[in-house]
Amino acid sequence: MVNVRIGEIKDIPAVLRLIKELALYENADGEVIATIDSMEEDGFGDRKYFDFFVAEQNEEILGIAVYYLSYSTWKGKTLYLDDLVVLENYRRKGIGKLLFDALVQKAKEIGAKRLRWQVLEWNESAIEFYKKINTGFDYEWINCTLNADQIINYK
Repeated sequence: MVNVRIGEIKDIPAVLRLIKELALYENADGEVIATIDSMEEDGFGDRKYFDFFVAEQNEEILGIAVYYLSYSTWKGKTLYLDDLVVLENYRRKGIGKLLFDALVQKAKEIGAKRLRWQVLEWNESAIEFYKKINTGFDYEWINCTLNADQIINYK
């Protein structure tokens, strides 16, 4: 039986492994610069920047949902799902849905006015998953990013 629970500091090494597995799947394996130490500090330090759920079975972490609270001046509290990852051998077994259910429950508990996330346009299996749960897709907005170097060199 798969159990979903809130993540603990002891889970960070497994979380980072899953994040790296996702980056590899998304052809961006060189992009992950987070470390166990930085994630422990950012998730459990004096100022908490993210939370996460884990799906586990027999003490093995099979999947994660990493999220944080953001704010919309138009809507209010927003729960932002940064990563939903399930080990490849355990996909299509309902684990992603269990993690997503926990995330929706968290959004209800905190009174979030919306839950947001991104999905790559070529990730058909993820898109199909999100369609099954009646997701609204927004094709109007363009994502914009400044990376670490761009922030440092900003003039």
